[in-house]
Amino acid sequence: MKTYKYPFGHQANCIRIGNLLDDMWQVHEYFHKWQRQRYKDGLPYANYTAMSAHLTGLKQTTHLHWNALPSQAIQEELRRIDAAYVRFFKKLGGRPKIKKRHKFKSITLKQTGWTLKNNRITLNFRKWEKGKWRYDRVPYTFHKHRQWHGTISYITIKRDNCGDYWLCITTNYTDMKRLPTTGKSVGVDFGMKDAYLILSTGEKKQHPQPLKHSLKKLRTLNKSLSRKVKGSNGWWRCVRQIARLYRKITNQRTDFQWQLASELCKRFDTIAIETLNLDGMKRLWGRKVSDLAFYQFVEILKYKCRKHKRLLKQVGQWTATTKPCSDCGYTNENLSLSDRQWTCPDCGSHHDRDVNAAINILRAGIAVP
Repeated sequence: MKTYKYPFGHQANCIRIGNLLDDMWQVHEYFHKWQRQRYKDGLPYANYTAMSAHLTGLKQTTHLHWNALPSQAIQEELRRIDAAYVRFFKKLGGRPKIKKRHKFKSITLKQTGWTLKNNRITLNFRKWEKGKWRYDRVPYTFHKHRQWHGTISYITIKRDNCGDYWLCITTNYTDMKRLPTTGKSVGVDFGMKDAYLILSTGEKKQHPQPLKHSLKKLRTLNKSLSRKVKGSNGWWRCVRQIARLYRKITNQRTDFQWQLASELCKRFDTIAIETLNLDGMKRLWGRKVSDLAFYQFVEILKYKCRKHKRLLKQVGQWTATTKPCSDCGYTNENLSLSDRQWTCPDCGSHHDRDVNAAINILRAGIAVP
């Protein structure tokens, strides 16, 4: 499955999508509270089938206005709730929570309720008119910056924290693009002080650290937000400014990581990386580890290697890569974190700490003596 994401832009009729999301939130809130009340009354859990049957009764009695909502979107929301409770019963997650209205951000439509042609999508809204339900077809134009491939399985309409709307088209297309072989292999060491990535070839890739460079502006906006009355127009305007800045930071970081992963896949056939203890690193360095986003980069690199048919090897967390000499194998037990350069007392080789670790990662990954 592959998903393509397109922005709607600023259109006056987007307010109808916002109203639809708010109405769908009422369904979300009702069924979560209903499940909790059943638990208090000593009744068994109601699965998706039972929730669907209960929904049919509500549409005919107390919640007639829910007939205006897309039936497929309601069914998908019930499936989400059911999947969340199943994970909770299997002890794979905590008890499902009720989202706040402004945090309910997406609806999914599968086969009906929409038509798509070129860069225009038409959504079917139901309304009560002259004693019966009628369809009101509302067209929307989105920025089609790339062509999707494959058969469309379903679409999702999302609203981000900035208040902008996005169209996500999910298809059955398998994205594979085999790159020509280069016959080269590389070991990659993650760094925090001198560079972001250190390659066994001696190259060092620097990270832009977008969060670090935007901290001053973030502090200014948060101070401005603290002086405003919560819920006022000025307060909401400042909230949107902070959300737009966070979105810009995320886009800068993600763009850098995708480009770096593509560069590695184009240059090397085999890539060996280390396994990091991210929880321990966050306790020590906190914000900087989150800004560098090692885990996100590894996931992107895995996807790119699958797409371009490259071999990715991940060395175990407890594999010794820093202290052993890459020339003779001597283990320098006196090496500390502050030592960036060191000389092997056995063979006399001079090493850059990170490059030496990258070479050892490559040898451990491809099992070459």
